Amino acid sequence: MATTTAKKSTSQSGANATAKSRRRTARGGVGAALTPEQNAERGFTASETLSENLQKVLVDLIELSLQGKQAHWNVVGRNFRDTHLQLDEIIEAARDFADTVAERMRSLHALPDGRSDVVAQTTTLPEFPQGEIATNEVVDLMTERLDDVAATCRDVHDAVDEEDPTSADVLHAILERVEQLSWMVSAENRTPRR
Repeated sequence: MATTTAKKSTSQSGANATAKSRRRTARGGVGAALTPEQNAERGFTASETLSENLQKVLVDLIELSLQGKQAHWNVVGRNFRDTHLQLDEIIEAARDFADTVAERMRSLHALPDGRSDVVAQTTTLPEFPQGEIATNEVVDLMTERLDDVAATCRDVHDAVDEEDPTSADVLHAILERVEQLSWMVSAENRTPRR
């Protein structure tokens, strides 16, 4: 009996190690299939290109919000409180815009994908450093990331506008706010021109 229990325990721990090393697949396969009700929807439907372009903006916004939180938790140094609060503004804007883009996609019968692995694999934003980070470095890193999100919006803008001017209007709102935030954040490290 003791030998059987020991074998069972060893085989269970081996199975657990194997299970932990594998990534589990989402139920339903690669994503949700369209239901008959969804197939019956009417109105403007996004092309594959429009869906892909909006998806690019979506993943960058999600990543911006996540990196903003990482910075928010780990920022230290001079002007800590101002930087900490400014990061909250960036995070809130990124989350709100990500939701707007995803809901715009759904209204066009496209399927937004904000899963963590998809975001990590497809974002244009560089990885954020781990650990404590000085306020002046956070300012530079977040300015770079805000500019990257703006660049993604600008890269896809003309193609989006050609197919769906209403979605382009969403990009205009994102650009206006993200570029404003970039200016405000970057000003922390600037000195006056003489």
